[in-house]
Amino acid sequence: MTSRFLVRAVTVCLLGAAVPAAEPAAPFSSDEAAIRSLIAAYAKSVDAADTTLASTVWASTPDVSFIHPRGHEHGWAAIRTKFYEQTMGQSFSERRLSVKDVAISCYGEAAWAEFYWDFAAKLRTDGSSIATHGRETQVYRKFDGAWRLVHVHYSGMPVTGERQGF
Repeated sequence: MTSRFLVRAVTVCLLGAAVPAAEPAAPFSSDEAAIRSLIAAYAKSVDAADTTLASTVWASTPDVSFIHPRGHEHGWAAIRTKFYEQTMGQSFSERRLSVKDVAISCYGEAAWAEFYWDFAAKLRTDGSSIATHGRETQVYRKFDGAWRLVHVHYSGMPVTGERQGF
């Protein structure tokens, strides 16, 4: 019995050595980490309808833009007023934007991020709750070594029914 135990123990050790160890996940590049941090700040700025925080995420150049289901804004002033103050601040008493499945691509001074989101809020008018789900693309540009958001396009989830999504 002792020799069978020894054979089994050696076999288990050899098989264990033959299985490659899982590769550790590659750390994010400093550019990708900076953009992930900006996406988190963006979500917090939406949660609080906080234009001061949002101004640290967005570039202040006149060519920034934001396409969303309720409009298409050009320039930081329009984004601040129409999206943050009116749509988020005046429409909802509570907001929670949850971001998931983030993918970031960096190319020199330009980058983009794609992700899915869940949005839960309470309407100011009657306190009723709403929940929406969607996907978003954000475009970033590096200004003097710092990344800033220059474009957002978001929409609802894909539709796959017959005669939908065209």
